[in-house]
Amino acid sequence: MDLGLGLAIAGASCAAFLAACGSAWGIAVASEAAGGVLTEDPDKFGRLLVMVALPGTQGFYGFLGAFYIMMKINLLGGGVAVPFSSGLQLFFAGLPVGFAGLVSGYYQGRAAAAGIFLIAKRPEETGKAIILPAMVETYAVLGLLATILLVSGIKL
Repeated sequence: MDLGLGLAIAGASCAAFLAACGSAWGIAVASEAAGGVLTEDPDKFGRLLVMVALPGTQGFYGFLGAFYIMMKINLLGGGVAVPFSSGLQLFFAGLPVGFAGLVSGYYQGRAAAAGIFLIAKRPEETGKAIILPAMVETYAVLGLLATILLVSGIKL
């Protein structure tokens, strides 16, 4: 039974860790672009902060997926016996949000960087600049939804 619990915790950890890495990577990419723009025009900080923050949502989605797994196994309440097969299922159930967050976080950071360059040249187009990286967000949300649905269907 301990191996099943360990696999479930590993699934929760992968969900949180991979998505957090994607967010950190995406924010770093967007921050580099924003830093360059701000050297020329520091007054654009407020507009660019939104763009830099956009890739940060993947980390929250990964945490939500991990929390959902932890709630399933009652980890915060002392834990329950998790059969090996259920632990393995929970491990794989954590991967959609983890990998979707990793990949989409990075690419959302790149899309946000492109939006930052758009704002640098045409500040009146901030709304359009926000929508483009927000479209990448859709796939992180789908990863979270897949994880939630998978975890919901697993019997302990």
